[in-house]
Amino acid sequence: METIRDIAIIILAVESIITGIVLIVLAWQVYRLVKTIREEVTPLIRDVDETVRVVKGTTTFVGEKVVSPAIKVSKTVAFVRRAAQVIADLPFAGRTMDDGQ
Repeated sequence: METIRDIAIIILAVESIITGIVLIVLAWQVYRLVKTIREEVTPLIRDVDETVRVVKGTTTFVGEKVVSPAIKVSKTVAFVRRAAQVIADLPFAGRTMDDGQ
């Protein structure tokens, strides 16, 4: 009985040592992973931030230089078209001054 007990104690001690070594290796790997992520993610975030600023600037430029003038032209064309329709619908439209007298 004592021999079985001694063997069980030795097995548990070896298992504890192996578990401790595995935990140390695992902690080291987690440290390296966190370090790698920090080194890789920080430049990536910087690049994404720069890209967002460029897209924002491009959107502003396109809005000011393309969309706004197109809206103004469209508005003017719509105004001229409506004015022409109103003038065409007047009672004297299509008649000259001589026709009415």
